[in-house]
Amino acid sequence: MKQLPFYIVDVFAEKKYAGNQLAVFRRAEELSGTEMQALAREMNFSETTFILGDEERGQGFDVRIFTPAEEVPFAGHPTLGTAHVIRSEILKGKAEAITLNLKAGRIPVTFAADGNSWMKQVEPEFGKQHPAEALAAILNLAAADIDDRFPVQEVSTGLPFSIVPLKTLAALKKARVDRDRYFAFIKDSWAKGILVFCPQAHEAGNDVSVRVFVDYFGVPEDPATGSGNGCLAGWLVRHRYFGRKSIDIRSEQGYEIDRPSLLLLKAEDDSGHIHISVGGKCITVARGEFK
Repeated sequence: MKQLPFYIVDVFAEKKYAGNQLAVFRRAEELSGTEMQALAREMNFSETTFILGDEERGQGFDVRIFTPAEEVPFAGHPTLGTAHVIRSEILKGKAEAITLNLKAGRIPVTFAADGNSWMKQVEPEFGKQHPAEALAAILNLAAADIDDRFPVQEVSTGLPFSIVPLKTLAALKKARVDRDRYFAFIKDSWAKGILVFCPQAHEAGNDVSVRVFVDYFGVPEDPATGSGNGCLAGWLVRHRYFGRKSIDIRSEQGYEIDRPSLLLLKAEDDSGHIHISVGGKCITVARGEFK
């Protein structure tokens, strides 16, 4: 394996050593998928990405995303974090927008003057609805902890999640995944991840608090999940959770595992077509080289 430059980036982070960690490798075009998977296991972050060359192809940069367990077609914080590295390290801060060519499709990322990066996600697909009691058992919660005014439903903007609305922050904090029930549940499910949220927050000014469980991908709990929050944004407007067809909200995540994160969610239901953007800050915390 040739020497590879790499970066560690904190994504959806308001300061260093918060948010979700991401390893980004450059000039990875000669690596096999097996080698990429080995490097992702070595880094052992929620995801590791590989930029397949310093030049655009088809008006975008080719990127592959791996969890410690397998390759995925799309993930949110790797998209923003990789775009941040491309802009800062390859393009020297000169781009206002770039596109990533992912297995899920072409994802545009724009850079705002306030330091936030924004990705436009693909239109959400809505899947099966599940009984609240089934998810309550998986999460070691009472069925009464789940807000039965709204459905527990699978949603995808490239990576599917089951969205579970909880009533209170207390319920969110006490959620604990029963791994046996979880793996039995996802065996035949489109969505392998579970996102729980509530309309209360740890920090003043935030609108919802979120936790995400993705043990299937080797990540028991994720600190900040751009793909999952994009699914949540689509779910919120589809079901008029806030009583309106558009949202512009602040979503916090990661507090229960000491990686506080902030994700900015915008979504609008335009005659049945839901447009979603997810934003946040990225901070490079390390540079190095793999031999």
